[in-house]
Amino acid sequence: MRVSINDVARVAGVSKSTVSRALGEGSVSDVVRERVLAAVRATGYRPNMAARRLRSQHTDVLGVIVADIRNPFFTALIHVVEKAAHEAGMRLTLCNTDEDPQREAECLELMQDERIAGLILAPTRGTVGRASRLALDCPVVLIDRTVPGSRHDAVVLDNQAATAELVEHLWVQGHRRIGGLFGSTSTTAAERRDGYLGAMRAHGLDAAYREVAPTVDAAIAEVDAWLRQPDRPDALVASNSLLLMGALKAARSAGFRIPQDLALAGFDNERWTELVEPGITVMEQPVEDMGRAAMALLLERIETPHLPVRRLTMHGRCLPRGSTAPRGTGSAA
Repeated sequence: MRVSINDVARVAGVSKSTVSRALGEGSVSDVVRERVLAAVRATGYRPNMAARRLRSQHTDVLGVIVADIRNPFFTALIHVVEKAAHEAGMRLTLCNTDEDPQREAECLELMQDERIAGLILAPTRGTVGRASRLALDCPVVLIDRTVPGSRHDAVVLDNQAATAELVEHLWVQGHRRIGGLFGSTSTTAAERRDGYLGAMRAHGLDAAYREVAPTVDAAIAEVDAWLRQPDRPDALVASNSLLLMGALKAARSAGFRIPQDLALAGFDNERWTELVEPGITVMEQPVEDMGRAAMALLLERIETPHLPVRRLTMHGRCLPRGSTAPRGTGSAA
């Protein structure tokens, strides 16, 4: 049988409101507080922590809102953040928005109700545009996505430089018809698209890219149709690991050999990218460093709210593999 606050009040000989004050931050005498605590021990009562958080402005709970928990980048990020939070004696409340601004708004409202101590947020494209106007009463660190002039701390990758490096690598390998496959819902994908376009212009190459929902199935459908066209690319850069996987599946279903018929490169050093034959060239993001940096910024902001706004820009590492072998060969570079 569940023990309630009414049971504690009965054993202590006080009202329910007095029990609430004694267990919270209300004003009661030391004698009354001790009676209530003795009744708690006698009954085995366990306070409702969610309710107590609603009565307090200070908690040991941090919030994390990610845009797509299916994306391995965010899965790895959550793991790093949770580990860092545990080391700091904090707990996490997690929300996934699936890139839906309405769902994101609901997650933000939930975080407000939970009275979290701070929030790490990977915002949808719509929220990025109004990040400076977010009505949150706790410190916020944006991760993976932000905009210039934001009043929130942020940890991001230099997305334009990272994508430009992948294009440069393909150009050096002899590829000229380099296509781009980018997600349609995030500023990260838009920045990677811009990096692709800038690199293509720098080499005097014609750009050809597609923007799709950032899912494996969307990539399969788009790339399958693209590869059937006369002006299909001989190399393809994908803006996240889900699109990269979809592109590989579509190419193989169409009978294309990697890299002889289509070179492939993309983002995130997922295990499968090294295990498939040939291995897939990727831009590895420093997810461990990004997660720990975001946690460090958040904890510092909680302790010192009036610090100047900080933005940390990190750099990826290109890992060339067999999927981008020199054009005209079937061997790895």
